[in-house]
Amino acid sequence: MNDVKRCHWCPEKDLLYCEYHDKEWGILRMEDAYLFEMLVLESFQAGLSWACILHKREAFRSAFDGFDPVKIASYSEEKIEALMHDTGIVRNRRKILATVKNAQVFLSILEEWGTFQSYLESFTNGKIFYEQGQTRSKLSDDLSKDLKRRGVRFFGTTIAYSYLQAVGIINSHEKDCFLYRREVQ
Repeated sequence: MNDVKRCHWCPEKDLLYCEYHDKEWGILRMEDAYLFEMLVLESFQAGLSWACILHKREAFRSAFDGFDPVKIASYSEEKIEALMHDTGIVRNRRKILATVKNAQVFLSILEEWGTFQSYLESFTNGKIFYEQGQTRSKLSDDLSKDLKRRGVRFFGTTIAYSYLQAVGIINSHEKDCFLYRREVQ
């Protein structure tokens, strides 16, 4: 995996991180299941490194019922307590409770918009943004503000920006990276 040039922040010795960089990050994926998974993971990232979350991803998947928003939205106090004792995930009560609330909001957005992609496209007009070196933008500000208004937690503008990069709405691969693309004029 080390024979290609990647973004400078991708740790070459971390094969899982390289695989994530090469096959997911910045590559447009708009399936609701994936968009919700990334919403959960990115919100857990707040205050932590992405490497920490990425290496716990499969434990999160198992603990959070395959990232099923319907199941998560109805978690009981007993399930929340079980999650607090799951050593495979980040055991932060506020983030676990936020995940339950965020699942509820996600489902309400699906009810209103049909798909989460449609909701996101109300901010992007279906456009892909090509930019490097930023941690926030008007787009992430607007998305974060609207999601907060709806009740989403742990999703400020920096996390929103990271989310948009992760799902490919913002393509931030660096010019020396083999995945670099620029906007076609």
